Amino acid sequence: MQTLTSITDLAERVLATLHSFGAQRRVVVGLVGEPGSGKSTVAQALAEDLGSHGAVTTVVPMDGFHLANVELARLGLAARKGAPDTFDALGYAALLHRLRTSTGETVYAPAFERSIEEAVAGSIPVLPEATVVVTEGNYLLVADGPWARVAPLLDLSCALHVDHGSRSDWLRARHVRFGRSEEEAAAWVEAVDEPNAALVRSTMPRADVALRLG
Repeated sequence: MQTLTSITDLAERVLATLHSFGAQRRVVVGLVGEPGSGKSTVAQALAEDLGSHGAVTTVVPMDGFHLANVELARLGLAARKGAPDTFDALGYAALLHRLRTSTGETVYAPAFERSIEEAVAGSIPVLPEATVVVTEGNYLLVADGPWARVAPLLDLSCALHVDHGSRSDWLRARHVRFGRSEEEAAAWVEAVDEPNAALVRSTMPRADVALRLG
């Protein structure tokens, strides 16, 4: 696996993939990383870099496929929100397939709003002129269950590696920012986020490239 050390390096790899396709279809890039690793920040930076080279790029996060809180409560999964079985993985895979094939129409993707802790449908328009879609999330490279349908839909997958301590600190701070106490945040990270992170780490060797940022 090739290791990259900058957003520019990753953008160059994406552009090379795009150019190899010619005008056949858009490129779908998957950015995978543990909870709190900065995937959304890196995805936006990558989109901006690609845009500066003329590649019309839209970011479509996996988090838009969180199950609604009322459904998590019905399933008894509210205390594990963020685990693999608390997402509509098949719906996510179906959207990626549509993004690869429906290039002549605007496709709307959902986004996750942390202020209300719910996904909001139709939030992200992927316009016909978009040549690159960057999707980011935890479980893109999981090889079993419904998640196994996702990796084959990625033209390029990238594993984001960050310092564990910094990631955990950032996660706790995010939970506090959105309403949990310090104690509740620490308990959630330990009970939910870290087991999810361990699963994500086990899948990252399947990525096409690794990205290690200072």
